[in-house]
Amino acid sequence: IKGLALKARDGKLTIPEMEGGTFTITNGGVFGSMMSTPIINPPQSAILGMHNVVERPMAVNGQVVIRPMMYVALSYDHRIIDGRESVGFLVKVKEMLENPSRILFGGKLPEEILLGL
Repeated sequence: IKGLALKARDGKLTIPEMEGGTFTITNGGVFGSMMSTPIINPPQSAILGMHNVVERPMAVNGQVVIRPMMYVALSYDHRIIDGRESVGFLVKVKEMLENPSRILFGGKLPEEILLGL
């Protein structure tokens, strides 16, 4: 993956090197996209769209506070992937983005590791 990423950044990635994938992550956020529905390109089975992070008002413990928010959108081929698993995956992505330390600790919070939970 690292080699393909370097080729893409250098503008040297070829069409054959991009074929045959099953899952794509698209980042419209770099262009200011707030929300969209990504389209699956065959033969892929799903695509995750990441969007722009903006400060938005939200309710926290009965108070309106400003927090950074980002919309994510998952499009998937329901003939291949069941909705339950897709939503479960999206929830995991959300949890990882909200608590990046979970990525380092196998999905757990640091305090869960320390307490042996």
